[in-house]
Parts: sequence; structure tokens; C-alpha cells
Amino acid sequence: MKPKDFKPQFSWEERQPVISDGLLTVPQYYEGHETFTFPGWEIFPEKRPVCIEYCSGNGSWLTHRAKSDKERNWVGVEMRFDRVRKIWAKRHNLDLSNLFVVWGEAQTFTRHYISSHSVAEVFINFPDPWPKKRHEKHRLMKPEFLQELGRILEIGGKVTFVTDDRDYLLWTINHFLADKSFVSTYPDPFYIEEMGDYGSSYFDTLWRDLGRKIHYTQFYPMPCSS
Repeated sequence: MKPKDFKPQFSWEERQPVISDGLLTVPQYYEGHETFTFPGWEIFPEKRPVCIEYCSGNGSWLTHRAKSDKERNWVGVEMRFDRVRKIWAKRHNLDLSNLFVVWGEAQTFTRHYISSHSVAEVFINFPDPWPKKRHEKHRLMKPEFLQELGRILEIGGKVTFVTDDRDYLLWTINHFLADKSFVSTYPDPFYIEEMGDYGSSYFDTLWRDLGRKIHYTQFYPMPCSS
């Protein structure tokens, strides 16, 4: 299977959510998300804990994890069509029935398609840092997205955020701390620079080869008091 074998399921004018061959298309600039019935994690052949990677890129980290950890179901969320095609092709070529691909914007998919308390773990690897001040509004790790993550995570679930961009790291940590419903796994300064067998990706390798430090921060929802 080659990336070019994946074709869009509709024209722009006819856009709508579609599940086909292990992939969900979540269209942009579309107002009918609530009318679409997403089957949830019944899309997987086996019921297992669900992990989501947002900003999956070409899928190297995701497919490695799905291949090495068959006791979990994995979801990759990516906006760019050229990257989605690569993940989809790898899913087929590696015969990863425990991997599902989402072509769409992270917050839209999370808000409209994921049930509350249904995700065991979230990974966000090297999202676009949008380094210019005037572009910060485009960053993924905004308060409203963190609220959605808190909603979808199971009790005991956690979010791991990885970046080479120190400004984005601190920006994200500050948003988590300000949220008050999240607790850091790590003590102040709330991040580490090595995480054992976490796995590698295109950007992880790229930035390490250029001598840049990789930062890991991790938060989990504060348990509700009984």
C-alpha cells in the first residue's frame, strides 16, 4: 500500500464526516458534526485502553508504539493530508488493526467525536510552536483544548507533551497550572529532558541531530473528591 492509494472520499462542496478503511475524515468549515454518529472506540476489533497521539506527522512514533504495544488501541490525529496518507499506508503495510487514523483538526475531533472519560492516555509530540507572538492564537495547547483533554481522560489518565521549543514548553506548562484541574507528574520546573524508552519520531531525530534539547512535560487530571 502506498500513500497515494488513499483518496479523499468527497469533494469540498460535498464534505461530510466519513469512516472508511481505518480512517475518519473530520471536514473543516463544517457545521454538521453533531448530526454524525461516531461509533466511538467500537471501531476497534478488540476492546482495549485507548491512547491518542495528536500531531502525528508521518506516523513514525505512532506506528512504532502501535506495533510494540498491542495491548492498547491507538488513534493518530493529523490535519495535513500528505501526512495522513503516510500514516494510513503504514497502518495497512504493518497490519495494525489496533491503529485508527483521524484526518482533521484536533480540537474539533476531540469536542465533537470523543466521549467523556474514554481515553487512557494522550500524547502530543512536537506540535507547531507558532513562535511569533501574533501567531500564538494558533497554538494547539490553549485553555479550551486542555479543558477538552480533561473531559475525555479516564480516571488515572495523563497527557504527555513533547517539544524542542522552550517558549512553547513554558507557555503550555503555565496553561496547565492555571487550569487548576490538572496536576503535574514532575516537580518544579515541571518538565524533564529525558524519558527512557519513550520512542523517537522524525522531529525528535531532527532536533536532536541539530543539538537541540527535547523537553517532556506530563499532567494528569486532579482526582475528584468523593
